[in-house]
Amino acid sequence: MPRISNRLLGAATAAVLGVINLTPVVFAQSAAPSMPGMDHMAMPTSQAAMPAAGPNQVIINNFAFGPTMLTVKAGTTVTWINKDGDAHTVTGVGAKPLFGSQPLDTGDSFSFTFKDPGSYAYFCKIHPTMKGVVIVQ
Repeated sequence: MPRISNRLLGAATAAVLGVINLTPVVFAQSAAPSMPGMDHMAMPTSQAAMPAAGPNQVIINNFAFGPTMLTVKAGTTVTWINKDGDAHTVTGVGAKPLFGSQPLDTGDSFSFTFKDPGSYAYFCKIHPTMKGVVIVQ
């Protein structure tokens, strides 16, 4: 039987579940003793907690933006921080997006100052099922 890495399995699962709008289950290696012939299997664990975002921050982790909706006052700078193992972008929705990042590697961040009230939807160009919104009051 071919071996499938946890990273590949996780990415494929997140992509499929994102399309049908379900929350992905996180897979991790079990701490239980291995069984012969089963050492390549990932054991489901509880959903990993999204790292806590600071004020006016969005954390990118597990192929998701968290929080998915952030409300700020006009003039606020919002910072997205990639804590995922894969690269992601932060790209405003629209024909001429108001903001957009280059691909962010693990540990990279992107900031944008929202000057005018409104609702600003964004997504990841690399993984279009990843979506979020900033509401500026």
